[in-house]
Amino acid sequence: MSGDWRVRLREQGYRLTPQRELILEAVERLGHATPDEVLAEVRTHSTAVNASTVYRTLEMLEELGLVRHAHLSDRAPTYHSMDEHEHFHLVCRNCHKVISVDPDVLTPVSERLSAEHGFTIDVGHLTVFGICGDH
Repeated sequence: MSGDWRVRLREQGYRLTPQRELILEAVERLGHATPDEVLAEVRTHSTAVNASTVYRTLEMLEELGLVRHAHLSDRAPTYHSMDEHEHFHLVCRNCHKVISVDPDVLTPVSERLSAEHGFTIDVGHLTVFGICGDH
């Protein structure tokens, strides 16, 4: 994805700043991360980035379709790169483990919701809470 997001930024009229590059690379490295976790990761490489820059950049990157957020807890949203395959999340209420699941698992539910309610699921924002097999 590295080259692709650079092109997407330029095509949308955004400059590729060192801060934006550090933030997107941090999201890619961390997998699933809150803005504060992204900031901590970025700060290991540069102290020239502050929290408001991280929040603004994550919003902009989401508008461009380069990252996506999900609510995996009652904390801040968690961001992940759109370079990953489409997935939804299972979150264990005991150990807080996050499991990424292929959306095909939901096909029967999705088809039924579509047929009965004309409703299309936004799988990427779906989070299911429960208890994992380790507990």
